[in-house]
Amino acid sequence: MNKDTQMPNGWAQLSFGATLAEGLSIQERLRQQGFGLLSAEQLYALIGEGAESCAAAMPLWNHLPADRYLKDGGRYRSRRHGSFVHNLSDLAAEHALVQVPQRAHWQPLTYNALHGGMSRWFEPLADELVNLACWQPLLTHLGELLAEIRPVKQWFIEAHQFRIDTRDGVGRPTPEGAHRDGVDFVAVILMGRKNIRGGETRVFEIDGQHGVRFTLAQPCSVLLMDDTRIIHESTPIMPLENGGDSWRDTLVLTFRADGFLEPAA
Repeated sequence: MNKDTQMPNGWAQLSFGATLAEGLSIQERLRQQGFGLLSAEQLYALIGEGAESCAAAMPLWNHLPADRYLKDGGRYRSRRHGSFVHNLSDLAAEHALVQVPQRAHWQPLTYNALHGGMSRWFEPLADELVNLACWQPLLTHLGELLAEIRPVKQWFIEAHQFRIDTRDGVGRPTPEGAHRDGVDFVAVILMGRKNIRGGETRVFEIDGQHGVRFTLAQPCSVLLMDDTRIIHESTPIMPLENGGDSWRDTLVLTFRADGFLEPAA
């Protein structure tokens, strides 16, 4: 794999094989190689909201309920979950983005060998998060951008609010290893890192030999991936030697055109 790069310095050069041309849009990067990165400033410009919106969201990661489904017996992951439908056929409609009643998160074993096949019921996203001024623009503007790559009438969006901590010495952002999510696109938004090392992100071609690795470090920077073309994982995190609370917070959004993943009837 290419040498790891600390974000955001140098991230415009992240590419599989030959370096991509300078100045390519995020849409062109997704079309050409299946993944791309947005700095926090680029995200703010996309959604029309500033840094204060991101800052207002960050405290909402401090009291997430524990993930009760970890099969490795770990206590390192806390999370909330919510589901939304984004109607792109009439963007002017008052309810273009609709939150659906709380539902289980489900993945087949083919996409998640560790936790697939389970109907996992997580606590819902807090109203304080969903009611932030940045929330609807975040989901809808990302949805519109991704629809430029793959035109759809609707996105079925799942939002996962994660904290990975090191209370037991190590935390695993992706205990299932390198994987796909079984959707069309994935957005990983870093909310913050505190007192940790590790947490390196790795993305690989699904049908090739190339991969790159880097560390998202800027709050509200975003990794966008075409889940039909890319496999991804994040390495474990460990506390720095000076002690204290140690964690990595992310918001993961998945976009699927053909409905939510559900168990076969």
